[in-house]
Amino acid sequence: MIDLRSDTLTRPDEAMRQALANAEVGDDVYGEDPTANLLQERIADYFGKEAALFVPSGTMSNQLSLKVLTSPGDEIIADADAHIFYYETAAPSIVSNVQIRTIRSQFGFPDLNDIERAIRPDIYYFPRTSVICVENTHNRHGGTIAPIEYIQQLRDLANSYNIKLHLDGARIWNAIVETGIDGTSYAKYFDTISVCLSKGLGAPVGSLLISSAEYIEKARHWRKILGGGMRQVGILAAAGLYALDNNLPRLKADHENARLFASLLSEIEVIKVDMARIQTNIVRFELATSINPLDFIEKCKKNGLLLSHFDGQIIRAVFYLEITSEQARTASEIIKYVLQSP
Repeated sequence: MIDLRSDTLTRPDEAMRQALANAEVGDDVYGEDPTANLLQERIADYFGKEAALFVPSGTMSNQLSLKVLTSPGDEIIADADAHIFYYETAAPSIVSNVQIRTIRSQFGFPDLNDIERAIRPDIYYFPRTSVICVENTHNRHGGTIAPIEYIQQLRDLANSYNIKLHLDGARIWNAIVETGIDGTSYAKYFDTISVCLSKGLGAPVGSLLISSAEYIEKARHWRKILGGGMRQVGILAAAGLYALDNNLPRLKADHENARLFASLLSEIEVIKVDMARIQTNIVRFELATSINPLDFIEKCKKNGLLLSHFDGQIIRAVFYLEITSEQARTASEIIKYVLQSP
């Protein structure tokens, strides 16, 4: 079975498992787990920030960020397809008591004029706009990369209104590898950053929140409240350290496999692929309206290929370290076979 549903399907290889087994551990709630501390220090240094905090999931990292940046009754701005709005079970309204004002965009990064128009005037019957969220790379838009020039201009806009910026960087690693722009150059424009270890980097679990020492201390308090205070977490942190050294450099292969797969699909008449969106490891493609997408998904499954269904006719395939170029070719052949079968 070729499983292209998500890059969260990565599994630790034998070397990573050895790193987990041999990890030096302590009680992280006391701040005494040496491996977790080392991972936090390395990640903070990688992104040029003062501190980082290991948490169980990207959702927790995003929500802790909003918690330390907002006050109850505030409003945040995000793309209409942002993970923080679309997939996090209304958590901002529950954890931080804030609402999200969404803006539609073509590639996941709303026009700056639209963002400025969405910023609330300082009038008592409006909520305060306190945070603008950026997702880079952008999942639902097909792994698109936010241009660094856009981020710079957004920071200038945010500064002019005294608004904070949060980066949902679950897949920022893919942007870094593809563009050659280092972590510090991306991170310097944001007040808080969330990064994921369990997608392209291949660790079994874990994300980190990166920010100033002050915000991280506040986040540590709320991590405990939300049940994220894990004890001998160095066993998991060791996987993150291994991934940084061994899996991060090879993300480029995932991008190449995604482009190969997309180019093969573009030759199929009843499939539409926007090659401009194939920037990293995610491929979004659109089926002709004559094809039932759920039937298509099921037929692919019966022929050894797992895919994800998005809205309407949109299907998603995601490439990661266990998927080879040969499997990318085979996946395209399965799709072609399914579409040609009665």
